[in-house]
Amino acid sequence: MATGNFKVKDISLAKQGKMKIEWAESRMPVLAALRAKYKITKPFKGYKLAGCLHVTKETAVLIRTFIDAGAQVSWSGCNPLSTQDDVAAALAAEGVSIYAWHGMNTKEFYWCIDRTLDFKPQLTLDDGADLIFTVHNKYENLIPEIIGGTEETTTGVHRLRKMAEKGALKYPVFAVNDMITKWDFDNVYGTGQSTLDGILRATSVLLAGKNFVVAGYGHCGSGVANRAKGMGANTVAAEVKPTAALKATLEGHKVMKMDDAAKIGDIFVTATGVKDVIVGRHFNSMKEGAIICNTGHYDCEINLGELEKITKSKRTIRPNCEEYTLKNGRKIYILAQGRLVNLSAAEGHPSEVMDMSFANQLNAQLALVKMHKTGKKYSLGVHKLPDEMDQEIAGVKLTTMGLKIDKLTKEQITYNDDFTAGT
Repeated sequence: MATGNFKVKDISLAKQGKMKIEWAESRMPVLAALRAKYKITKPFKGYKLAGCLHVTKETAVLIRTFIDAGAQVSWSGCNPLSTQDDVAAALAAEGVSIYAWHGMNTKEFYWCIDRTLDFKPQLTLDDGADLIFTVHNKYENLIPEIIGGTEETTTGVHRLRKMAEKGALKYPVFAVNDMITKWDFDNVYGTGQSTLDGILRATSVLLAGKNFVVAGYGHCGSGVANRAKGMGANTVAAEVKPTAALKATLEGHKVMKMDDAAKIGDIFVTATGVKDVIVGRHFNSMKEGAIICNTGHYDCEINLGELEKITKSKRTIRPNCEEYTLKNGRKIYILAQGRLVNLSAAEGHPSEVMDMSFANQLNAQLALVKMHKTGKKYSLGVHKLPDEMDQEIAGVKLTTMGLKIDKLTKEQITYNDDFTAGT
């Protein structure tokens, strides 16, 4: 069910956005299968869901799926620069309650989240946890009626676990990010490809032969580094975690401190979820023409405040590309204002990989509803979804790709369960 209240940049973009959504739908077969199933049974009938997630064509497919499954939905973007205005317009034209536009300021960003909560949801869906924090900090009166929520990304899950440790999380949340079919695919292959896409759209530079520095060699950072290496870049990883640094080394990347990498890098990408990864002293030591961007959820990884202090002048030289002339005379370039370059300067992850991530979102929300219908509720805290769900989603994805895999025989299953079997 859609309510029809909205605020978007330009409703006349709806036709263009609709075609984008249809393109994504044709490449998201797992979600399509779930949508066809639940369009009949409508398990979300009578439930209100507030979502705060990048408004992309893939997200639109998820929203349509929830509505077809009976949910009443209200939505906002989870980043000021990640909304695709034509997609937002298409959803608004369909009657979806959506509040999102590209280029909003911080005040507008939280105003949009506020509006999604006006209809007093029982379910929340997050990417970065700003919706959940807004509920806890500003709308505690809504918490008794909230069944639970889901969180899409690494940064949000980390913040929520810290919140739960301190006893501040007041309703259960599923860590969708921690599903294998999410972070081993969306984070690695999605972030890797879409980050390079954002860099190329904003700069059109040749990656081959460039010194390409990635800060953070987790799922997202490793995806970026390996995609850049595949395009001929000389890749460098900066890390604080010994095991991650060792993995980067064994996968063929140079490993060094950011202080050293700053002197040689041509392109820098932060993917850590931590503030102040690239700061004033790094900017000062960078060579002429260095390009810096971020693919972590928040824009605090690149300290733009310290950059401003050492800047003589700046100008927007290309869309999503600002040229900073430093007091030392060198020019460096910041992409997408230090925000998510893959969503701000490009279209985000490919539909095929978001297919599995959003199937996990749907299933996680469904688990909350099923529990609620029994008269029970999940305990407070951040919960992991069952491994069986991972395997089921991966299995459906393989089937849609026309691939088949082996199955264990009864004898093999017995052998696996027999702890007495030895040499």
